[in-house]
Amino acid sequence: MNDTPGWASPGSAPSEGQQPGASAPADRPGPAEPADQPHPDTTGSGPKWSKEQPPPAQWSAPTGPQGAGQAPPPPPPPGPGWGGNHPGAPGGPGGYGGYGPPGGHPGWGGNWGGPPPAAKPGVIPLRPLGVGEILDGAVSTMRAHWRTVLGISLTVAIVTEIVAILLQGLLLDDSTSVNSLDDTSATFEELSRAMGDAVLSSGVLLVISMIGTVIATALLTTVTSRAVLGKPVTIGEAWRDARPQIPKLFGLIFLLLLTVVTIVGVGVAPGLLVALSGSEGGGAALAVLGGFGASIVAVWLMIRFSLASPALMLEKQGIVKSISRSAKLVRGSWWRVFGIQLLASIIAGVVSSIVVLPFTFVAAALTGDGISGFLNGTGGFGWTFLIVSGIGSVIGSMITFPITAGVTVLLYIDQRIRREALDLDLARAAGVQGTGSGAPGATPGS
Repeated sequence: MNDTPGWASPGSAPSEGQQPGASAPADRPGPAEPADQPHPDTTGSGPKWSKEQPPPAQWSAPTGPQGAGQAPPPPPPPGPGWGGNHPGAPGGPGGYGGYGPPGGHPGWGGNWGGPPPAAKPGVIPLRPLGVGEILDGAVSTMRAHWRTVLGISLTVAIVTEIVAILLQGLLLDDSTSVNSLDDTSATFEELSRAMGDAVLSSGVLLVISMIGTVIATALLTTVTSRAVLGKPVTIGEAWRDARPQIPKLFGLIFLLLLTVVTIVGVGVAPGLLVALSGSEGGGAALAVLGGFGASIVAVWLMIRFSLASPALMLEKQGIVKSISRSAKLVRGSWWRVFGIQLLASIIAGVVSSIVVLPFTFVAAALTGDGISGFLNGTGGFGWTFLIVSGIGSVIGSMITFPITAGVTVLLYIDQRIRREALDLDLARAAGVQGTGSGAPGATPGS
């Protein structure tokens, strides 16, 4: 028996009246003593333990090498790691509460609680993004650079709204044909003309809104990309960066619109031909069915090409190359891109409606038939109505353009992070040293 304190507890001394230093019986061998330890002094001249010892149960095994026959220390309580329902948790197939050694890494929280957080020099963390992080990044960009963002959005909104008001007031305000839709005695020709005018008016306004959105997205691309790096940018810097790509941007817009018009025209053409041949009812039904199918194809292509604008502005590519880049980035993630874009559009639409509706009712109250005529559809859209409601549309667009543009740009950056490890280049550009990008694929809320 070693009498050095710390190697064996005093409570493990021989019991049942056996004296210290006595050998164990032959039929009950005791633990072997280390060879390098001195034998106990049997002459009584060396140090001895006190004759009165505390019960063994009140002593715990000392820290150090475990002696033979001693039970291992109990495992420590589980830390804030992976939880307890796994191999290695208390109650599981052995181990400690969490993967890794007891105590874990001091910087990772408990027992291996996950990788260190990604760097966030700007409005987003430099790793694959979740839906909430993309929306929050768009709003944070507008909040951090509000002068530049709202200045660009206000300019684009004013220009597009002036064009829309002039087209509505001079070319598209044919209330006589539109009123035929409520007339039960209207002929087929009158109904066809009324539907054509309504579709034309809505289509032109939709195209103008689409052009404004694409232009705002392109001009705000520089602002958002700088916000990701945590760097400020002025309106002049954003314009100087975007100006060389403006002609290509209008070429991109024209090509996308031509694609949509061609697809819809091909879908509606068979129904029109059948209607012109004499079967008006069958032709109208076929035209509606073809237009619906063509609209689905057009939406699929527009989502596939929705990242072409930021690719054009940031990569300084040509029109066709930007479209192919967008198709490559969206490939395999169409539904995700579509869902995020749809969610951003719904949010922008709700915000815009909250702003625009009061101006619309005020404009209707200033017209001849009042609000009741506007609600019944009998009031005309005069210049007063168009100007007052246009002011509300400008304010609404000034707020919603940064949301939709920011979401598109951040989607482009997120897809490049996922496919091309762009986060490493962004970290170097932001001056972040020695920072990981997080675990691959660990994207909350994606």
